[in-house]
Amino acid sequence: MNYCRKLFLLVWCGLLALVQVKAQFRKYSNEFLNIGAGARGLAMGGAQVASTEDGNAGYWNPAGLVYVYEHPAISLMHAEYFAGIGKYDYLNGAFPLNDKFKTLGISLLRFGVDDIPNTLYLVEPDGSLNYNNIQSFSSADYAFIMSYSQLFKDEDKKQLSWGANTKIIHRKVGSFAQSWGFGFDIGFMYKTPTWRLGIAARDITTTFNAWSFSFDERAKEILYLTNNDIPVKSTELTAPQLVIAGAYNFAFGESFHLLAETNFNLSFDGKRNTVISADPISIDPKFGLEANINEVLFLRAGVSNFQKALADGDTVNQKKVWIYQPSIGAGFKVGNVAIDYAYSNLANQGNPLYTHVFSLRLNLAPKDMDSKKRGSFPIIQRPGKSSKEKGYYPAP
Repeated sequence: MNYCRKLFLLVWCGLLALVQVKAQFRKYSNEFLNIGAGARGLAMGGAQVASTEDGNAGYWNPAGLVYVYEHPAISLMHAEYFAGIGKYDYLNGAFPLNDKFKTLGISLLRFGVDDIPNTLYLVEPDGSLNYNNIQSFSSADYAFIMSYSQLFKDEDKKQLSWGANTKIIHRKVGSFAQSWGFGFDIGFMYKTPTWRLGIAARDITTTFNAWSFSFDERAKEILYLTNNDIPVKSTELTAPQLVIAGAYNFAFGESFHLLAETNFNLSFDGKRNTVISADPISIDPKFGLEANINEVLFLRAGVSNFQKALADGDTVNQKKVWIYQPSIGAGFKVGNVAIDYAYSNLANQGNPLYTHVFSLRLNLAPKDMDSKKRGSFPIIQRPGKSSKEKGYYPAP
């Protein structure tokens, strides 16, 4: 426990020190990494840091990845935003190591907008328009995340785990611009059969993106004549974030459970439009619920992204009201396969934008594994002890 406290204090002191140089940070940098991963998490409003226990934990809180403890697992997700303009794909593989108390995870993310018209050469030198000069390009953000998780301490129905991520980020805008970045995350999770507590420190050493640009002489001339800046090499810094989370599992008999979770996202890059908006720390809460029916059917709901915005139709008084982002979803699990769905609202004002998210979770367990055992989740089954000795309780 002393080691854990020292490690947490080191992370916290590092966050406080980085607050002092917040002026160097780019607000909302690498924002595609804040979208989420897996329809379960998106349906619960992103409230996942305390309860995530599948392969998607590599994204939300790497400390939860250790609960993929016996067989490898694969997670897939696809979502389309803004009527299919933006496409988001996520792939994760979780691989327990030999002693079953350590797990390795690998995640790949891509958020891209394809077929963007390039009108830079639309106007010929004589002023005429040549539509044959219009070509399309893609703008895409990629992330490669390698995760490691380990059970730190195991007592009677109480567990403490930790995990860490190494992130490599690549962003590319056609042939004009690209960047490479690098960063680290660390997380902790404390778990009992009813309570779950989680902490995720993201970009703890700051995550950077080193940008480079490539324009030919003609393109530079057009940018100059149209009063546009000609970009040069630059470095974009992402400020750390700290997520503090708690969840409680209500049991109503053996076949029905209700999991409630709250996350508090602390950002350190200055004042944001959040519930608690201050300089240098702003706090954004997230709330999620999951009803678990016999480990087969899951119903979920969440709310997040509380902001102040102008009231719809109020162009005179300029009155601001609180808005939020609701989401709902469901999941269905049969044996080793779980299919999840989320219906998420991107803006809840006059013209709300909704998106459908589907994801798949596949546990690569042997075919002869007992089906009842597959449907339950042990805290951790120690070698030489039966499931009855350790006790089972529902997994999310």
